[in-house]
Amino acid sequence: MTSHDQSYKKLFKHPELVRDLFNGFIEGEWVQDLDFSTLEVVSDSYVSDDLRDREDDIIWRVRFKDNWLYVYLLIEFQSTVDRYMAVRLITYVGLLYQDLIASKEIKGRDKLPPVFPLVLYNGSSRWTAPLRIRELIADV
Repeated sequence: MTSHDQSYKKLFKHPELVRDLFNGFIEGEWVQDLDFSTLEVVSDSYVSDDLRDREDDIIWRVRFKDNWLYVYLLIEFQSTVDRYMAVRLITYVGLLYQDLIASKEIKGRDKLPPVFPLVLYNGSSRWTAPLRIRELIADV
């Protein structure tokens, strides 16, 4: 992890900054239904089945109506466009779900909570990589 990554991680440990990120940069009326007073860091380290650590991410959760919404902040100093970022994100979200199941946060017939993955990009050119995984999958 670079020093820039560490700086971002320290900044986004503060709930006020996460609230301001949502209010200032995320579009949609649904943001008004978030109860920012409930913001809490869930974890900053996940380990996949093959034991690769994911320590540079921050996972927050916030009440969204009657449910928890998990906000996955991919804290990497992403200064170049990564065509396959959507693939990385779906993998990380899968790791979060596995952890929630293993830790018994999800029980019985509970549904998995919604996750809002967010990548911080600071490159000089416009982000051109696909935003959705389906854009990377060939048609049948």
